[in-house]
Formats: sequence, C-alpha cells, structure tokens
Amino acid sequence: MTIKFGTDGWRAIIAEDFTSDNVQICAQAISNYLLKSEDFPDPVIIGYDTRFGSERFAKTIAEVLCSNNIPVILCNKPTPTPVVSYNLIYRECSSGIVVTASHNSYEWNGIKFKPGYGGSASPEIVSQIENEISKLKFEIDSTPLFEAIQNGMVEMYDPDPAYLNHLAEMIDLGNIRNAGMNVVVDAMHGAGAGYLSKLLSGGSTKIFEIRKEINPSFPDMSQPEPINNNLSPLKDAIHNSNSDVGIAFDGDADRVGIIDEYGEYISTLHAFALITFHSLENLDLKGPIVKSITMTSMIDSLAKLHDLPVFETPVGFKYLGQVMMEEDAILAGEESGGYGFKGHIPERDGILSGLMILDMMTKTNKSPSELISDLESVVGPRHYDRQDIDLVELNKFHIEQILNTNPPKKMANLSVINIDARDGFKFFIEDGSWCLVRFSGTEPLIRLYAESNTPEQVKSLIDDCRSLLGV
Repeated sequence: MTIKFGTDGWRAIIAEDFTSDNVQICAQAISNYLLKSEDFPDPVIIGYDTRFGSERFAKTIAEVLCSNNIPVILCNKPTPTPVVSYNLIYRECSSGIVVTASHNSYEWNGIKFKPGYGGSASPEIVSQIENEISKLKFEIDSTPLFEAIQNGMVEMYDPDPAYLNHLAEMIDLGNIRNAGMNVVVDAMHGAGAGYLSKLLSGGSTKIFEIRKEINPSFPDMSQPEPINNNLSPLKDAIHNSNSDVGIAFDGDADRVGIIDEYGEYISTLHAFALITFHSLENLDLKGPIVKSITMTSMIDSLAKLHDLPVFETPVGFKYLGQVMMEEDAILAGEESGGYGFKGHIPERDGILSGLMILDMMTKTNKSPSELISDLESVVGPRHYDRQDIDLVELNKFHIEQILNTNPPKKMANLSVINIDARDGFKFFIEDGSWCLVRFSGTEPLIRLYAESNTPEQVKSLIDDCRSLLGV
C-alpha cells in the first residue's frame, strides 16, 4: 500500500493497512528523516491513545528508532496528543510521535508526527517523510524494548506533571476550583480521562466523569468525536446531576465539545467564538487570530471590533499552526473543535479549551446559555450545520469537475459573490452566509458545511450543495 499522511498524520484500518509491518516502515522513514536533520541526536518522545494495539504499536516505533541510535522518551500510559506535544518542547526533543487515529471510529489507528516546535508537521516535512517511505526497500531492524531500556536508549516517562503545571500557569485554576460549579466531563473512553479532575479537585467545584474507562470499541457512539449526535450520555448526565456545563474530549483529547446547562449542544463554531470573546473582552489579549476555512464569520466580527487581523487557512493545524507561529497569533481554531493558544503549543488542545470555557463562566458568573446570548448580542445570531457523505460510491474526480467547470451563481436563491478553492469549494453568499464542499483529509467522506443567520437558510444552503453534487 501507499502510506500517505492526510490532514493530520497517517490513518488506516487496523489489521488491513495499519499493521506492525507498515508501522515499522513509518518508523524507519521517520528515523531516516531525523538522521538527516540538525536536531539529531536529540530524543523523540512517543505517546499513544486508548485504541486497540496503540501501546504495542508505540513500542514497535520505539524499537525501530532505537535500532537507528535515536534515543526515545516513551510515555508510560495512554496520553493525549497535546500532552505529548507540550512535553516535546519541555523535554527539548527533536520531535514527537503519537499513535492515535484521533476521532476516527474504532477500526482505525494512525500515527501523528510532531516536529520540534510541537505542532502538526508542515506539508514540507510530511512530503520528506513520505519520500523516505517510498525509498525503503530493505528489511527493517529493531531493538527489543527491554534491551533498549536496559542500555538507556529508552526512558519510560510520566508526561503529566510538566503539562499540568504549565496549565496551572496559564489558567486561574484556583478561581475555577472554588467557583462551586458542577461540571460533567465525557472522556469518550479516550486518553483525556482524569485530566480535569486532577486540575480542579480539592475545592467547591465538583467534577463528574463519564465514559472514563478505557474501551477500544468506543461503545454507544459512531466514533469518539465530541459532536452533537455522540453526546447523548453527556446530556443525560447534565440533566441527572443538575450540572452547570458538560465538556467532552475526542479520542486523543485535542478536540472539545461543549454542552450547556440545559443539555443543549454548543456548536464548535460558537465554542471558539466564546473563547475568542473571552480572550478579547475578559483577558484583554491582543493580536492576530487564525481560523480555518470552515470556521465561523463570528471571529471576523469580533476581531473587527478590536481592530485585529484574521488569517484564514485550509483545514488542518499543519496550516493553522504555521500561520499561528508566523504571525504570533493569540488564538487559532477550526470547525472540528480544535483550538490553539499563544504561550502554549501551536496545536489543538481540548483540555485547555475546556478550561477556557470554565474560566469564562467563572470570571463572568454566567451560564453557557447566558454567554451565548451575550456573544450573539454583539455578533448577531449565527447558525451552522455540517453533513458528511460517504465517498465510497461517489466519483471524486467527477465531483471536482462539476465544481470547477460549473460553479453555482446562486445558492439559497441568493447570489454567490466569491469562491475560495484553496481547500474544497467555499461559496460566499451576498447576505454574509457561506457554504463549503470539501473532501475529508482523514476519512473517505465528502463534507458539506454552511453558516447563516437562520437555521432555514443553513438547510437551504446544504440542500443546494447536495443538489449540485447529485447526492
């Protein structure tokens, strides 16, 4: 098979393409890339999530790297991607590797590669690693893990203390800890279990965790992605415990989902807008903001009020993170529920994102629904939807041909005033609405997005996208 890194790493079906042999190939290609880099022989930190085989695959990668005389820091338990990324910087590693398929369904696993800056690998780095993969034509050596530990090539490491201490420097945890809130946390059986409890225990705020047990089958959900249709247990827990807010993480905890005090889902667009609102109004942060092409226009409205620039990128933190570093941005966010923060890592962090929402609630003494009302009083009402369509039976080339040769002049009975084709096809509508047709970089899906002032207009835009594609 051809191993390709998509929006955020390589992902494949376990036992079909994601096999020990192919993981070894990836590990050797990364080794070859690192051996040519200026940072060699600095260590590589390796983490893994709660998926089937993730720990074993992480050890396999460590064994290959050690056979290439590359020292390894191996996390001693399932670890969220942002925790690995932060420790990469803290331990002054050359790079990091995380065995995870993030939000994909249980059949999948994957590998994320993190360069020395702690963010997603740039397209240039990905291209170099893929080139190394294509050149491999020999049997791959490995050093047994026990031997590598004995000779000092592998350090078993607890990544939590450094990360937790860093978050304590970024957020007033004491204020949240003593706010008397009831918070339900849904780990979705992923690597994010226990982190908010560790950070916020000991005061009047109570943290209730659900789906915190490791379960690689991710039961009762289509995939460990904190979106509306996967969060019924969290909604029920809020109702049953009379809690103030619900916070959910995806499989590797780099994404967040928010449920308000009434058990209503807050869209990922509104969640990032709330974090932006909080950063600008309550924390008095100033600087550029980066958003993906799928992110809400509410960010543009908020930035305009503070005379701040907004940079829009294709989907994926390999793009957002780069611009974030280049422009010294205070925030970066994409529709997936992944948000990055200045002074942290140029990467998504669902745990810190959840803390930001709690910090906003504490500082304003307001509920999530009240915060949404405050936000919309400033930027106006915004509604959003995303639909995913299985691409297996569709012709990607045919769809692209339709959009390239016959783009719509009107959608939802309104004029299309501009088209952005950097990542899919984004249609800007005369009333400020937008819709987007985009191929997923992580799954065989075509995604349809729309944002407008009313739910009816959003539906009309999505329907027109489907009609345009014949699906």
